[in-house]
Amino acid sequence: MRWIDTEIRRALLAGARDALGAPAMVLFAGMVGFGALGRESGLGLWVTSATSLLIYALPGQVVFVEMFAVGASGLAIFLAVSLTAARFLPMTLTLMPQVPRAHQGRFLYALVHLISMTTWASMMSTFPRLKPEERLPYFTGFGLVCWGVSVPGTVLGYLAAGHVPTSVTLGLVFLNPLFFFLLFAEVRQRASRLALLIGGVSGPLVHLAAPSWSLLLCGVVGGSVAFLLERRWERRGC
Repeated sequence: MRWIDTEIRRALLAGARDALGAPAMVLFAGMVGFGALGRESGLGLWVTSATSLLIYALPGQVVFVEMFAVGASGLAIFLAVSLTAARFLPMTLTLMPQVPRAHQGRFLYALVHLISMTTWASMMSTFPRLKPEERLPYFTGFGLVCWGVSVPGTVLGYLAAGHVPTSVTLGLVFLNPLFFFLLFAEVRQRASRLALLIGGVSGPLVHLAAPSWSLLLCGVVGGSVAFLLERRWERRGC
C-alpha cells in the first residue's frame, strides 16, 4: 500500500477499524439469520451466498427467497428485488455529493455497491467530522469490511440451520434494522430526526388502516412533513 497517500491510507484503515465493531457484528448476525432462512426455503448454499455477495441488502434478499419459495418467475423476482432497492437512490443522492468531485472517478460506480443501511447511517453522522478528501477512503474501508462479513455470515447461518432454534436465527435478521434505528438517531439534522419521530409515531396507527401500504405511506408523509416544517422554521429563523 506504499503507493497510496499516507492520509488516504489512514482514512481507509480508520473506516475499516470502525466497521469491525458493532456495525460488522450486527450485519454478520443478520446474514446468519438470512442464511438459515435460505436453507429452510429450499435454496442451495451457493445461491443463498450469491445473494449476499451481489444483492447485499437484507430486504431484497428476503424478497428473493420468499418469491423463490412460492415458485415465482425469474422476471417477477428480478422486478420485486429491484423495487426493494429503490431506497438506495435517495441514500446515494445524499451521500455521494459529500465526496469531492475530484475524487469521483469511474471507480465510484463500483463503490456504490457498498452502500447499505448501516453504512449510509454511519457515513451521514461521520462525514461532517472528516476532511472532504478523507471521506471516500473512509467509506471504502468501512464498506468493504461490512460487505466482507456478509457471505461468511450467510454460510454460517446456512450450515447452522437445524442446529439452532428457528426463532433465534430468524430473529437475527431484525438486528440490522434495529441497529440502523439506533445509529440514525445520532444524525444531527433536525429534519431527519423529525421524520424519524413522525414515522415512528404514525406507523402503528397507519398499519391498522392500511397494513400493506403503511411503510410507504409513513415514509412519504413523515419525510414530507419534516421537510416542510424545516423549511418553514428556516424562513422564521428558528
